[in-house]
Amino acid sequence: MKYRMYVDEVGNSDLGASTNPNHRYLSLSGVIFELDHVDKVVFPAIENLKKRYFNSHPDDPIVFHRKELVNKKPPFEALQDPNIEQSFNQELLSLLRDLDYLVITAVIDKLEHQRRYSVWRFDPYHYCLTVLVERYVLWLQDHGCQGDVLAESRGGREDRRLKDSFERVYEKGSDYMKPEQFVACLTSRQLKVKSKGNNIAGLQIADLIAHPSFRATLARRENQALAENFGGQIARILEESKYKRGPNGRIDGWGRKWLP
Repeated sequence: MKYRMYVDEVGNSDLGASTNPNHRYLSLSGVIFELDHVDKVVFPAIENLKKRYFNSHPDDPIVFHRKELVNKKPPFEALQDPNIEQSFNQELLSLLRDLDYLVITAVIDKLEHQRRYSVWRFDPYHYCLTVLVERYVLWLQDHGCQGDVLAESRGGREDRRLKDSFERVYEKGSDYMKPEQFVACLTSRQLKVKSKGNNIAGLQIADLIAHPSFRATLARRENQALAENFGGQIARILEESKYKRGPNGRIDGWGRKWLP
């Protein structure tokens, strides 16, 4: 069985913007799917949902984007009808509950990162990505499986930097894991990078989950309850059954990691 971790982000890696409360955090979420499950279950289910609610066509497929869905902007204007919105939301929640996947989220407080490390400042995106890949490889190792990683494209120069960073981890390991562990579990030394516009089901699921998972991680860090909105309902599904867990069932440190 081959797996793939689909990665999406919330926020940006610009340390210079960390003093702005709206740009203080960067969050990366990895959603791990078995590729045969994506082919036979995930993709058909998502396409069926798009077709029934938004008239998506194979020649011109609609791609799920959380922001456009939340704002009910075209091609999702049908959600402006409260009855349609309620029905769609319930079906989407059921889908996120029923699909077989695992979630790992890393959040970095960029302001604290700057305060703590006045000299060494690992690029926040690469820092979070390394944390995700470490946990992904450990999970693959524990299950005797192999897989690769696919991230959403961030543009030519940024994509090149991400690929270089991933390859360094693959070849040299990390502070906590030997390179042999990465080589044994990852089927490629290269990070795959594609746009959600390619209608990749795993990236669309990651996009839907990334923001609720970030908000949940921040809430739990501050000892707060999960939000009562739609994002909070997604976060509850993640906490119930989707986050990677330690041997004692603990989520924090395993399926959610706070940095630095």
